[in-house]
Amino acid sequence: MSVVRSKICGITRVEDALVAAHAGADAIGLVFYPKSPRAVTVQQAREIVAALPPFVTTVGLFVNASRGEVNEILDAVPLDVLQFHGDETPVDCEGFRRPWFKALRVGGDEDIAAQIARYANASGILLDTFVAGVPGGTGERFDWSLIPPTLAKPLILAGGLTIDNVQQAIAQVRPYAVDVSGGVEASKGIKDASKVQAFVRSVRSAM
Repeated sequence: MSVVRSKICGITRVEDALVAAHAGADAIGLVFYPKSPRAVTVQQAREIVAALPPFVTTVGLFVNASRGEVNEILDAVPLDVLQFHGDETPVDCEGFRRPWFKALRVGGDEDIAAQIARYANASGILLDTFVAGVPGGTGERFDWSLIPPTLAKPLILAGGLTIDNVQQAIAQVRPYAVDVSGGVEASKGIKDASKVQAFVRSVRSAM
């Protein structure tokens, strides 16, 4: 089985970013969506990114942001990868000179393969849990059996992952990467260091 990457999303503090990096996480996620309890300001994001050691990927999460808003943040914060977590079309996601991936929410009756096929230029696809009115970060998992066995893009699995279920998720889904936020928190936006460390260990030991 190939290496499974781990991303710790919803980082709001330098100390939490460093915990994730030192635990061995491959990426951290910064949420640029003001309605999220895990949202960061440009200044917060700059401080977090500046504190990271080399080889930790910084991912900026956007929800239906305008092209101007995304470019303004990119001018201020050296993000490596973009994550589009709203209702963005393929055209909305392109043209920022960064790799990007699209989050799709799984509720039960959608054609996942057909949705993925729309985003032909994405570097990957993130599958999260559908909850009406909430773009992500719900802490709820979806039925992994709904995921087609073969996908056209690298799969990033999110939605209700925790220390207790991530190894089962990896064994069943065999994703390219796993993405966690609420499952390693002490409170919304504040990570629990021991949970972050245990989550990354669980991912690594599942391989």
